[in-house]
Amino acid sequence: MDTTDALTALHALAQESRLTVFRTLVQFGPAGLSADMLASFVDAPAPSLSPHLQRLLDAKLVSRHTKGRSVIYAARYDEINALLAYLMGYCCDGNGCRPIALKSGKFL
Repeated sequence: MDTTDALTALHALAQESRLTVFRTLVQFGPAGLSADMLASFVDAPAPSLSPHLQRLLDAKLVSRHTKGRSVIYAARYDEINALLAYLMGYCCDGNGCRPIALKSGKFL
């Protein structure tokens, strides 16, 4: 994943309703949910989800396919993992991460 793709994904997640939709889709795994079912889980009318789903699709964090007469949305774990790898790419200079103890005895 390059910086532009990471910024697009992070921007897509930087809104409460979209983040809720995304987290719900992640929870339901690769099988995904129909737009109607998704709307019931996030307690929002299905038509109001369209712009949020489109933004997540544009960011490649969600996929869409048809099953019969339903449109199914699912989280794209390959892209989620790529985003996480990008964010953690410089973690601990590649030496494995451990919590850092502060003078207060708390950890970062």
